[in-house]
Amino acid sequence: MIPNDQVMKTAAGASTSSTPPAQSGWSRGVLPALRKEDFDRASKLLINVSIAAEALWANRLRSLLTTLGVFIGVASVVSMVSLIQGISANWTDTIASLGTNMIIIAPGTGNNLSNTGLSKNGGVSVSSRVTSALPAGEVTLSLTPDDATAITKLANVTEVSPILSVRSQVVFGNLNWNTRVAGVSASLQDIQNWTVVQGDWFSAADERGALPVAVLGQTVYLQLFAASGADPIGKDVRVGSQIFRVVGVLATKGGASSADDVIFVPFSTAMQRLKNSTYVDQILLKVDDTDNIDTVQGAVTSLLEKRHHIASGTADDFNLTSSKQLLQTFDQILSLVTALYLSIASISLTVGGVGIMNIMIVSVTERTREIGVRLSLGAQRQDIRNQFLIEAITLSLIGGVIGMVFGLLLGFVLTTRLAIPFIITPASLLMPFAVSAGVGVLFGLYPAVRAAQLDPIEALRSL
Repeated sequence: MIPNDQVMKTAAGASTSSTPPAQSGWSRGVLPALRKEDFDRASKLLINVSIAAEALWANRLRSLLTTLGVFIGVASVVSMVSLIQGISANWTDTIASLGTNMIIIAPGTGNNLSNTGLSKNGGVSVSSRVTSALPAGEVTLSLTPDDATAITKLANVTEVSPILSVRSQVVFGNLNWNTRVAGVSASLQDIQNWTVVQGDWFSAADERGALPVAVLGQTVYLQLFAASGADPIGKDVRVGSQIFRVVGVLATKGGASSADDVIFVPFSTAMQRLKNSTYVDQILLKVDDTDNIDTVQGAVTSLLEKRHHIASGTADDFNLTSSKQLLQTFDQILSLVTALYLSIASISLTVGGVGIMNIMIVSVTERTREIGVRLSLGAQRQDIRNQFLIEAITLSLIGGVIGMVFGLLLGFVLTTRLAIPFIITPASLLMPFAVSAGVGVLFGLYPAVRAAQLDPIEALRSL
């Protein structure tokens, strides 16, 4: 029995003490004391994230299957972006390596497939178009060496080179290689920015004397000389039935895969020894400034129309394509392909979003009791909404992350097979998160709002 005065002292001490009494054992075990931090927005968000994670883990197989639509859509977008960036970089490097101020004059009317630098299988090879022979019957040859000479006199034209090309078997010792042999002027080195790593480019004197000298592209050098380790400078190679002396080896050009698979010889030598023709396959010229390309194209067109006696209103028997036009044409094609592919990927993302919405509506129906209990215990409707919205976003983000990894792997495989650069940018890494989060919010908002608007009394009746 506790004395009354002791009870009074204890009560008085409790009333004056600043330290709250310790909780009893039963109260601590049943309901822990609430803290101020539990009502912070950040703490409530963490609690909602935890509840959402538990709900998704409880139905992990269903959750994983739900993310398939987002996974496929994101993987398609990421792989396509990687492929497009690689193709764009390859094309830009190819044009830059061939000369940014270059104009290609080809025989025939219009810019048909053979004159654009796009091969029939979809490959990009401007350099092969510039230095290869035209297929038989493709166009009627109309350009002559005299046309090239006349073009050199035009204003703003700094360099001109006619092109005469054949395909031939090249032999050195017991090794042989089938490649393109292009008869060009000495000025082609400057027009196309070729770099010589061994020896020298042939001179204008070599061209005037029609000397049998040759400059090897890197691919030809690797096929005929690299294995034996022999120094190619001064060695004789047989091109068809003709003997040529190697005077130089070119650095790797890059860009198109066939850019380095070529042998350059003096134009006059090619006309006498390889292809006795009064016509040339192409004419290349360099303009002094990019701003003057359109002016020079107009001047060249007028000059050739006059030389070829083409009446006004009649189709020309030649066509001009500048490096600037090649880039613009390719950008247009690439934009069209990108829009088409992204529209297909967006369909997959939409299907994935509808799947997430469907599963979240089912989840709201299954967890009516949980919603009713939480609302009756004081949970706010925005907490219920945020919980289900977080679940939808989490599902979408999981699909986005898996899709990003798979898309990067697929992009790497595709670019490797096509021998083009594999490029990863911050945008390609952030885009999957932005897209998947957007899909989660867009398609998860309705189920989340629906869950938050449930009447707690009606929800508790399901208990």
